[in-house]
Amino acid sequence: MSTNKLGAAERPTGIAYLIGRLDRMLSRKIRERLADHGITAAQYTALSVFRTHGHLSNAQLAERSLVSPQSANEMVNVMVNKGWIARQAEAVQGRVIPIGLTDAGLALMRQCDHDVARIEAEMLGGFSDEEVEHLQTQLKGLVRVLKTTSSG
Repeated sequence: MSTNKLGAAERPTGIAYLIGRLDRMLSRKIRERLADHGITAAQYTALSVFRTHGHLSNAQLAERSLVSPQSANEMVNVMVNKGWIARQAEAVQGRVIPIGLTDAGLALMRQCDHDVARIEAEMLGGFSDEEVEHLQTQLKGLVRVLKTTSSG
């Protein structure tokens, strides 16, 4: 059976299944390691987003953290109460919420980053640096393709 890149395949290749299986296994490992620090994977993702962007609307945070806007709002409240982030109310502009990581939040991120990096190192241990870079480029390309084809 022959398929081309532009035409629809008659049978799935199994790539979607493998990516889904990898996602579940990787998510489980990350959840387990982060739980040791008292943080969820969603909270870790949100903290990473704040560390990178700082000033986001609730909708932007939700999209970048892969959660619903309601969940993002609840997560922000929990993380403020835990002292990991602080709102900068004096700088609020429209719907954008300027958020900064506290010293406690930055310390937590360093610990969690270390654990996530160890998981990635375990997973990618058999790959060369060039292979890892190529894999990352390919995965970004797949995300980009699916994002553009699903937004129409």
